Amino acid sequence: MKWSPDLYRKAINFAATAHVGQTVPDKPYCYLAHIVNVAMEIMVATANVNYVDADLAIQCAILHDVLEDTDVTPEELENEFGLSVCKGVSALTKNAKLPKRNRMPDSIQRILIEPPEIGIVKMADRISNLQEPPDHWFEDQISEYYEEALAIYQALKHLNSQLADRLKMKMDEYKKYFE
Repeated sequence: MKWSPDLYRKAINFAATAHVGQTVPDKPYCYLAHIVNVAMEIMVATANVNYVDADLAIQCAILHDVLEDTDVTPEELENEFGLSVCKGVSALTKNAKLPKRNRMPDSIQRILIEPPEIGIVKMADRISNLQEPPDHWFEDQISEYYEEALAIYQALKHLNSQLADRLKMKMDEYKKYFE
């Protein structure tokens, strides 16, 4: 086994507590479904590779939204999971102080200076999110989300070919919502 079930359990329990009461946007189910889907993408993509720190990748996958979407602070995250996980989750967190158009490019730049595990989490996250867009989104919002996915793909595809292929497939499927 390349990853620790104990670290997985600790991270999932922490994330479940942090995200309590949240649901997937425009869906009736618990936000934990998204988190588990992102972690599953990492588990599948790293099952047969030896160059990935699976513990780091899975913890960051599970915790990737706690700084952005909950009251968890970087200090709490670092105290619970260590500096590497905190830095990874911080890189995955969009800077809300920046104009919206600059948030993803900034995050991608911060991801690129972290270990490759952080970039594969970003690809897995976008794979999980490339589903039917919310009903209230206009066509330009849908196409902007696709353009963000394209930027993620172009910047990070070299990190894991399996995730890159899945991301490209999901992007191709997503085009039906705006073309």
